[in-house]
Amino acid sequence: MSFKELGLSEPILKSLEDLEHTKPSEIQQQAIPVILAGKNIMAAAQTGTGKTGSFVLPMLEMLHEQAKPYSKNVHALVLTPTRELAAQVRESVHSYGKLTNITSTAVFGGAKIFPQKAKLKKGVDILVATPGRLLDLVNQKAVKLDQVQILVLDEADHMLDMGFIHDIKKIIAMTPPTRQNLLFSATFSPEIKKLAQSLGDGLVEISAQSPNTTVSKIKQIVYHVDKNKKSDLLAHMIEEEQWDQALVFSKTKHGCEKIADYLNAAGIETGTIHGDKTQGARTKALREFKGKFVRVLVATDVAARGIDISNLPFVVNFDMPTYPNDYIHRIGRTGRAGQEGTAISLMSSDEHKFLRGIEGLLKIKIDQTSHEAFKPNDKPSGGGRGDSRSRSPRGRKPAFSRNNRSSDGKSGNSYSKPGGSSSRPGNGEGRPERSGAGRPNSGAGRPSNGGGRPSNGGGRPNSGAGRPSSGGAGRPSGNSANKPYDKKTGSKPKTSWKKN
Repeated sequence: MSFKELGLSEPILKSLEDLEHTKPSEIQQQAIPVILAGKNIMAAAQTGTGKTGSFVLPMLEMLHEQAKPYSKNVHALVLTPTRELAAQVRESVHSYGKLTNITSTAVFGGAKIFPQKAKLKKGVDILVATPGRLLDLVNQKAVKLDQVQILVLDEADHMLDMGFIHDIKKIIAMTPPTRQNLLFSATFSPEIKKLAQSLGDGLVEISAQSPNTTVSKIKQIVYHVDKNKKSDLLAHMIEEEQWDQALVFSKTKHGCEKIADYLNAAGIETGTIHGDKTQGARTKALREFKGKFVRVLVATDVAARGIDISNLPFVVNFDMPTYPNDYIHRIGRTGRAGQEGTAISLMSSDEHKFLRGIEGLLKIKIDQTSHEAFKPNDKPSGGGRGDSRSRSPRGRKPAFSRNNRSSDGKSGNSYSKPGGSSSRPGNGEGRPERSGAGRPNSGAGRPSNGGGRPSNGGGRPNSGAGRPSSGGAGRPSGNSANKPYDKKTGSKPKTSWKKN
């Protein structure tokens, strides 16, 4: 099937020809005719399968012959989770619609709001936005949503993961109920389906592949390695295998910078992209990576959404993703548009649980190996029987506790084991104390109310009597004899001061 058979007009077909897009992808073949028919859709589409074109192309077709929107109004609204994805979608709108009279812009946080307000003042056909910045513009009366004809939720699963559900609901409430709804997601969770059902009736489900799957042309492999050797292994593979380009994912912003510093010190040109970077710095880093001025780009999950690089050969999970859905989005940066790619995950001993979650979601087993020069020494952590971190047998309280009770039911310190033997052997000697009153030796425990708790033949030996109870002297001898002693609490009483 060709793009012409899908019902696209000549200006759009000419733009596709200039971009050397000759044949529609599977998701485009399924989605474009349904969207042109004006129906609501919920589409399962992996990144790199032509998902953006599947909604941008029919939007251009439906809008390019319409009258222009009024001031501050928009005809089509595309919501995305990140700035990078918003910029990428807007770039696609511009590329596919360059021979039409369609106007478009992208608005997102991290950039100055006044230029964005100026672009919206005349009204635009297609607005691509992140939810937070869009609400800011609505509150400042810079944009109106009551004329929206088409609403697109791109990468809806990630928007929900980022906590945008309430913002999305607010935005939806501002749009007309008669709008057309297009929802695209790489994974289908119950929350996604619930959101889709709330958008309207007559929802058509489209799936170019099974939901929660990865592109078949991506080779996936997991390397077992110690956590402190991950940077060494990564640098070794980049140099030994002569990687041209690699996108590396880190869990944290600090981790991004740390990895980049190590690789740059090893002579591997590396850039970073994460939330602490200004929008200008992020755009520059992405431009340098696309232009191959740097070989490696280290990114966090959020910042990497929307990174569209043709023929990217390698994606590396430096840290295993906590959420299995993030794994699908990460490795979807390679193997795009039918190309082959390799996804490598570096897994330390404490990350095995994340791999199990990923395999459970994908319903596959990922190949696992280790590099000969970087064999792991750490064993997987799991606790349980034989765990060296367990200080006492399961179910038994520590032997020394002031709140423990001895076998005769009396509270106090206990050092005895079952069977009557001492739990602190010391060759007949305990910890020496100061001269004077101390803990009683064998045969005399600490007396209480006339009788102490027996130490079963072994306590802490000492010279002298123990601390007497109410039946004996109220003050111990020795170095502490000069200090006041409270019979009830066993501690020094508070000093009371009298005013003269």
